[in-house]
Amino acid sequence: MSVAFVKEESAEAASETILPARPISDRVNLVTEAGLKMLQVELARAQQALDAANLQEDINERRRQSAVPFRDVSYYAERIRTAQLYPAPTSNDVVGFGHTVTFERDDGRTQTFQIVGEDEANPSQGSISHGSPVAIALIGKTVGDVVQLGPRELKVLSIS
Repeated sequence: MSVAFVKEESAEAASETILPARPISDRVNLVTEAGLKMLQVELARAQQALDAANLQEDINERRRQSAVPFRDVSYYAERIRTAQLYPAPTSNDVVGFGHTVTFERDDGRTQTFQIVGEDEANPSQGSISHGSPVAIALIGKTVGDVVQLGPRELKVLSIS
């Protein structure tokens, strides 16, 4: 086999192993207790995948299989390092981090979301990031308040 083919194969493998870092927002990394546990589970999962990839005999295959887990280990380790565990709300008077808020949109739809950290937010499961436009508009409001969100209005119906 020609050395040229080996070098090309190694260069190709190397390019597959250098992934850009997962973006980390510049917002304060607030987390709920469940969010911190989720980050710890994801870090352990990524570390296991990295350990398994590092068992590969072939160096190029090892590099390919370890690229994503390596990136994820770095990401989750940093998110855990910067996590600020926010205590569960003790009052339901004012919307804040950790609260579940039900609001009515001006088109008549009613929605309920819990305000959580960025990594634990999943709107399809009923949670939104504290940095999302909806959460930013609702934080600090009380039941009955109406907030403007772009051309829409939201009315706070309940806080729990």
